[in-house]
Amino acid sequence: MDIIKASAASRNVSGINIRQFLKFFIPSIIGLMLFVFPIPYVDGKFVTYAEGFTIPISVLKDYIQGYIGDLLPLLVVTSIMITLCCTLYTKIMKPAFILNNAFLNNLLNVTTPWLIIRMLGAFFVVVTYFKFGFESIYSDNIGGLILYELMPILFIVFFLAGLLLPLLLDFGLLEFFGVLLSKVMRPLFGLPGRSSVDCLTSWLGDGTIGVLLTDKQLEGGFYTKKEAAIIATSFSAVSITFCLVVISQVKLESYFINMIGVVALCGIVCALIVPRLLPLSRIEDTYTIENSDRDHETIPEGKTLFTHSLHKAVQKADKSPSFLTFLRDGLKNILDMWIGILPVVMAIGTMGLIVAEETPVFDYLGMPFIPFLELLNIPFAAEMSKTIMVGFADMFLPAIIGSSIESELTRFVIACLSVSQLIYMSEVGGLILGTKIPVSFFQLLVIFLLRTIISLPIIAVCAHMIF
Repeated sequence: MDIIKASAASRNVSGINIRQFLKFFIPSIIGLMLFVFPIPYVDGKFVTYAEGFTIPISVLKDYIQGYIGDLLPLLVVTSIMITLCCTLYTKIMKPAFILNNAFLNNLLNVTTPWLIIRMLGAFFVVVTYFKFGFESIYSDNIGGLILYELMPILFIVFFLAGLLLPLLLDFGLLEFFGVLLSKVMRPLFGLPGRSSVDCLTSWLGDGTIGVLLTDKQLEGGFYTKKEAAIIATSFSAVSITFCLVVISQVKLESYFINMIGVVALCGIVCALIVPRLLPLSRIEDTYTIENSDRDHETIPEGKTLFTHSLHKAVQKADKSPSFLTFLRDGLKNILDMWIGILPVVMAIGTMGLIVAEETPVFDYLGMPFIPFLELLNIPFAAEMSKTIMVGFADMFLPAIIGSSIESELTRFVIACLSVSQLIYMSEVGGLILGTKIPVSFFQLLVIFLLRTIISLPIIAVCAHMIF
């Protein structure tokens, strides 16, 4: 009889049965294997781990690009033009079926500045594809580089990530790590445990999602103004998807796992230092509203930290979507990335490259960093210096500008730094300014510089160890 009871207990650990556990575990482990697990694959072929490795999602990207590579620029042009037409239709006609749909309204009923950016993106992509009028726009070093080199990668990666990210987001993985890390966030960073979920959501999903989550937590009284500002500027990490695009742009896909490790190290160090400096240290540490349901860090009596984490994950997995809903959510993710991001990258990226290629602005802004880079023994210091400040405009621009530098070490430093700087105005920075999170444009610039100065030596040391 005791043996039967023991057997039943093994099948029902802490109130969680095998079916519930598997509903959480299987999708989560598949998602981790697709987005995180390294496989030995370099330049279109399987190799040994000593020769390099990448993640499965990158392999899928290469296969798709090999089959439809010639069609991708046309697909990008079509996507951006459809985006502009639908946005203009929404702004002018104000159709009820869009305005009354939360998803479509958020996607198409944008503010005037974002409408202008979409119009610019459409203008640049048409000029570049058809090569008429403005050679300074469609040249191979500017619009041509964006449309034919970067955008096809984005188009495929957004499709794969949008379709498969629900494996990471909808089956309890974030809840599991969110509770599990609660005892780390408060002692180290002075932040509530739930802030780890914001960080994980950004890293596994998208930085903008992390910012929006943080804003909602601020409005709901779960974060103070200071906590929200710290989380938005320190933990709205660049997603794995974007990291893959950046490392692909500098042609170092086989160093993707190394990049993730270096970026994570920089993120931790910056999160420990930057909030203790101005301007974040002076932000008011008060709540916007009172909330009696604020404390979620207490572990229930009779549960360990691990079992409580597992229970939270299983509860989320129990509410996971059906297969059709899973596909629908994946499609929404894809549209959100294609419509929301592709025109912005085309507009900001092209304008940034025009300034970088046709004017000496970024040469001058980067000059103060040349002695610092030479001190860190980074090859092509003058060339790399041009990429440092341009990252404040858009995260992709440093990788695009630095992709032709001959040194792999330098390109690796550029890729890691552009991601670690975190504050770029084309997306995360612009979004923060549009929320109730109390951070100004000037404060974002100061935080960007602080993160750059702190991250650069860390990345340089790691790069010299890797290469």
